[in-house]
Parts: sequence; structure tokens; C-alpha cells
Amino acid sequence: MGPDGAPSQSVPWRKVLWERQPFPDNYVDQRFLEELRRNEGIRQYRYWAVVKEAGFVGQQLSCVAIFITLWLYMEQGLLAPETLFWTSLTCALLGYGLYQALTSQTESCSDHRTHLADSQSAVLFLSFTFGFSPVLKTLTESVSTDTVYAMSALMLLAHLVSFPYAHPSPPGSLSLNAALFASVCLASRLPGALHTFAMLTCALLVFALWPCLLQRIRANAPGQFTGVCVGVCVGGVGGLGSQSLGGAVLLSLALVSVTLICPLLLVRLQRHKDNIHGPWDEAEIHEDLSRFLH
Repeated sequence: MGPDGAPSQSVPWRKVLWERQPFPDNYVDQRFLEELRRNEGIRQYRYWAVVKEAGFVGQQLSCVAIFITLWLYMEQGLLAPETLFWTSLTCALLGYGLYQALTSQTESCSDHRTHLADSQSAVLFLSFTFGFSPVLKTLTESVSTDTVYAMSALMLLAHLVSFPYAHPSPPGSLSLNAALFASVCLASRLPGALHTFAMLTCALLVFALWPCLLQRIRANAPGQFTGVCVGVCVGGVGGLGSQSLGGAVLLSLALVSVTLICPLLLVRLQRHKDNIHGPWDEAEIHEDLSRFLH
């Protein structure tokens, strides 16, 4: 008897399907495992490199905390809407200048937008937001406050889950829409229409413009990227701590888990990864078949 219970034959076994052979259908010879390959093309991670990339997740979590902190200050009357609006506008102008300064010559040639077009878009957004602020203020009057808070929390969670951390410029439509929906819900619970306008302007800055600038910093100024992420995380914990000590502790634990513990687990578990490849893999067609598509 041959291997795997196959009868001894003078004709050797061949790995073909179009030829009848005196072997069982599931028969394989001793050469079957000679082509076994383990962990082919596996990527090796370095701990601090993973921590640096995880910093983007941590700072986005802190951005949500900063936005909630500003909303709490507005709701309690500790922050005037005029102050928030002019501060947001100043930060937006400074960020736009930094964005342009970090733009390389190649990126500048590929981007056909002009400063005038950017200014027109900003003025258009501010005009429409200011005009519709009284409507947005009364948008959720018929909805209970608990329902509004629950919807806002759910949408902010959807924003964090669906955010395109690998390529956040521009932010994904799902994550951005979820964040703006939550912003509208929270802004509608503020005292006046001007508060709503200032809060929505801040939301656009935090959830739409800031990720684009941070991505440009990560690409063209990687040395400063880590420091910026740490600064945002510290600001998020400090701001939330001024309103809720328990919230600041929970945010700190979440940041430590996301930026330090999860990368450590990834690097530690990577050594136990065992992917096998061999003749049992599905066939891959490497030939260019585009000529058949015409």
C-alpha cells in the first residue's frame, strides 16, 4: 500500500484532474507538504511606530471630548457665543495658513483650488449657517432631552468608529455626517440662535477642517505630529476634567488603552501569527485580462 492507503502502482501519481489514475480522489503523495510556506509576506510591527499611528485615534477621541466640553460651557453660560465664534474663526485662519505652508510644490500643482474659492466656500457656509440658526435652534423642540442626548452620543460613537484614520483628508462622509448630526442635536439645546451658530461653526472646525490639517502635519512634518497629538489629548483630558472628574478619568483610561495597551497587544500577538500557504490555496490569475474587457 502507498501513502494514505493508496495501492502501490508502477505509474507515479500526478497532480492532474483530466487523467484517470488508480488512486483515491483525496490521495496526495509525500511531496504534498514540500511546498508549505509559513507567514509569507507578513508585516513586522514596531511598538513605538504603532503607538505613533494610534495617536491619531487618541487625538480624535480627545477632539470629541473637547467639543463636548465647549458645549457644556456654552450650556452653563460660562462661554459666550461671540467668544467661541471669533476664537474658532481665528483658529481656522491660522490653521489654513499652516496648511498652505505645509503644502509641497507637487501637492500645490495637483490641487486646482484657489484661495478665492476657499474664501467663497467659507463665506457661503457661514452665511447659510447663520441664516438657518433660528430654524436649527427649534429643530428638536418636540423631542425629549434624553432622546436628543442619546442620539448625540450614538452619532458621536458612529463618528469615531467610521472615521477613516488611515486617510482622514477629507474625512469620510459617514463619520462627518454623524458628527454634524450630533452637533445639530446638541446645539439645538443651547439658549439662543447665536449659540447654535457658534457651536456649529466650532463643529465644522473640529470635525471637518482639523483632520485635514493633522493629516498634512503627519505627511509633511512627522516630527511634530506626535507632539500635536499629545497636546490635543492633554487638552481633551484637562477640558473634560474641568467639568467632570469621572469623565476625565474615563477618557484617560481610554487614551492609555488605545495608544499604549492596544499597540502592545498587537506587537505581542504578532509573534504567534501562523499563516500557512501551499498547493491547496486558491488559484490566482496574474495575467492581464484587460484586453477581454473591450
